[in-house]
Amino acid sequence: MSVEIRPAAVADLPAMLVLVRELAEYERLAHAMVATVESFEAALFGERPTAEALVAHVDGEMVGYAIYFQNFSTFVGRAGIYLEDLYVRPERRGGGIGKKLLARVAQVAAERQCQRLEWVVLDWNKPSIEFYKSLGAEPLDEWTIFRMTPEAIKKLAGSSTA
Repeated sequence: MSVEIRPAAVADLPAMLVLVRELAEYERLAHAMVATVESFEAALFGERPTAEALVAHVDGEMVGYAIYFQNFSTFVGRAGIYLEDLYVRPERRGGGIGKKLLARVAQVAAERQCQRLEWVVLDWNKPSIEFYKSLGAEPLDEWTIFRMTPEAIKKLAGSSTA
């Protein structure tokens, strides 16, 4: 099996969206998926890209992807990378594709002298948790993730008197 890992191109977006839908279904969040080829194109290739993506191909078929973006740690005063998604089709798991994708993201982080590579995983996703631990990742159990919906963002933004 020959695995090709490379930066995503605009032409990859329709196939990537199929994989994103698969991930949403796996994570029981298909109802929340509203991404489109157009929104991905703007985010990854627009005037001001907000994320980057890698794709994994086996024999010409896209079988996985990683989406990440740069963040910043005030405590270390340096950039880091946040891995938004790492996905490999279930029938292709166990062959090292996920590790190759994550290793390539780690290479980007190392090249940029990032001090952290971080991501979240659903607490019920035991196979992924074990996979990440096997690579040397450590869970940060003392942190709680907070999220605001678009409605909450607008409400808070509108409450400013400044």
